[in-house]
Amino acid sequence: MTGKLPFEALSVETLPARLGANEAVTAQIGKDTRSWRVREVGDGNLNLVFIVEGDKGAVVVKQALPYVRLVGDSWPLPLKRSFFEYHALTRQQARAPGSVPAIHHFDESQALIVMEYLSPHIILRRALIEGRQLPNIARDIGLFMARTLFRGSDLSMVTRERKADLALFADNVELCDITENLVFTDPYFDAKMNRHTSPQLDGLVAELRADRDLKVEAQRLKHLFAANAETLLHGDLHSGSIMVTDKETRMIDPEFAFYGPVAFDVGMLLANFWMAFFSQRGHEEKGKRDAMRTYLLEVTTETWAVFRAEFSQLWRTERTGMLYHKSLFEDQGDRLGAEQALDHMLHEIWTDLLGFAGIEVHRRILGLAHNADFETIADQDLRATCEAKALKFGRHIAVNRRQIHSIDEVNALAALIEQENGI
Repeated sequence: MTGKLPFEALSVETLPARLGANEAVTAQIGKDTRSWRVREVGDGNLNLVFIVEGDKGAVVVKQALPYVRLVGDSWPLPLKRSFFEYHALTRQQARAPGSVPAIHHFDESQALIVMEYLSPHIILRRALIEGRQLPNIARDIGLFMARTLFRGSDLSMVTRERKADLALFADNVELCDITENLVFTDPYFDAKMNRHTSPQLDGLVAELRADRDLKVEAQRLKHLFAANAETLLHGDLHSGSIMVTDKETRMIDPEFAFYGPVAFDVGMLLANFWMAFFSQRGHEEKGKRDAMRTYLLEVTTETWAVFRAEFSQLWRTERTGMLYHKSLFEDQGDRLGAEQALDHMLHEIWTDLLGFAGIEVHRRILGLAHNADFETIADQDLRATCEAKALKFGRHIAVNRRQIHSIDEVNALAALIEQENGI
């Protein structure tokens, strides 16, 4: 491909002819396109995704479409999101090596990325629904978040490079608009594309949408997301954008990448573990999930602990950017001053992540884009019960985030709400 042709969406039938002359692709899977086995797997809401297997191996081909796939061509979306995904992946690989798929080829005009095929990895959300207790996810995800968020900020980067990067990703306007509306605003009024488990949750939904304190807090968090350009975010870090085996964890799909608050990625990720926790009652067809619930709360604790420890280590060893310069602290023999500043920053991250987590729980139950943790619960009454508990939890941690001092408090609250009966 020359990259100069007009955009044309790939299909299972056309992909071999379109990519068969691309040396980066054939180096991975072989030149005999007649032996290629192409299957479309999709990634849910936005894009085309194909797995292409040949004599030598396999690759994933991901192509953006000029609209939101979940909705259709009535919701146009620029192809340039693949440009931001490509650039985010290259930065994540540099800042947290081995945590994302390798990129073999990028074609901006065709909005496609050819990348490493991860096998036998599966989507983390699916693993959690199945009740799998993966031993490494907390450590791997905690390290990924600390390394990418610290190294993508003014704590570490050369100021000119960081500002140039900020300008580049500032053009990811349309995907930021999705987050700003679908996450922070639409769940709290009767937006056209919202949906929820009805009629079971109708009363609770009306109550939440009339909750002044909750809506004010949601908008304060939206303001923080839009105005606080601290670091390069993944932007959509949840259990559906992570692929796992028992030994390995890889982050995928950073097309929502954007400069925003450090706490955003951390809060959105932890929210997905808490939602998985509340959904377990709906997946007990083969027996109780008490051990799985315990495991999920332990994962949130360990993820936050690993993040804090690694972020702190990077603060002490890689704080070479313009913020909290060592000339003010360590170079004057004031190591404790640097530690005090670190404590303040970690406290702010903690407080804000709770807010983002609570809002993420709400948007996954009240908004457009739901998650399979709840959606795969066939019994609507049981699903509604699980969702109602999660909604109550999300409201509490969002509104009361400044009064919550530890993740043990949050997990104790989750356990208490889980024990309650009914909606």
